[in-house]
Amino acid sequence: MKNLLSSGAAGAILLAITSQSQAATIVLDFEGVNSSYPSGFAFIGDYYSGGVSSDGTSGTDVGIEFSENAQAICLNTPGTSCSNTSRGGQGNPDSQLGGLFFLSGGETFMNVAAGFTTGFSFFYTAIFNTGSISVYDGLNGTGNLLASLSLGLTSSNCGSEYNAGFCPFVAGGIGFAGLAKSVSFAGVADQIVFDDVTFGSVTPDPDPDPSPVPVPAAFPMLAGGLGLLSMLRRRRAK
Repeated sequence: MKNLLSSGAAGAILLAITSQSQAATIVLDFEGVNSSYPSGFAFIGDYYSGGVSSDGTSGTDVGIEFSENAQAICLNTPGTSCSNTSRGGQGNPDSQLGGLFFLSGGETFMNVAAGFTTGFSFFYTAIFNTGSISVYDGLNGTGNLLASLSLGLTSSNCGSEYNAGFCPFVAGGIGFAGLAKSVSFAGVADQIVFDDVTFGSVTPDPDPDPSPVPVPAAFPMLAGGLGLLSMLRRRRAK
């Protein structure tokens, strides 16, 4: 019986470590998709999956792709105007130059072939028309609908130095059960913009690390788990 209990404890530890690894936070900030700043728009394409954007830029490969109409929009900063959208100085200063939007169709898709769980969060701005988020267990909005979220209108009250009506962004988030493989960002084309899409949290960090690199959240649990496994082995030896 002692051996069975030890094996079960070890399995629980390994499962917890794996769960922590899968829950590591990834942030897509859409910086660097455009080849230079300020520039208008660039199609995101495979920028986050080992490929390149329409501007020929490449980002960290996190296995995430966007549909053909998904673009990175240039965001205004004080003294620089390249669109009608800005973060208004809110959030991480390193995530002020680019966001996600679409100029055609009524939605754009984000595909995660390996799938993800729990939920995700984001910031958005939509001052004239509402939008929505839908999560599916198949690619490109196929399969079962796991969750959906309506997005209301946002205010337009940034300072004149940002020269932007779509400003500032507000937070949103959605949770779900199951394994998701795609997300629909929907609304009226050219009327809604998203930024800092964050996996692993249904509440967006107002000042996130903009790097889309998984945070090693499992390290502390790994250390504790190894220590417990060692203790169980010693007890079994006795």
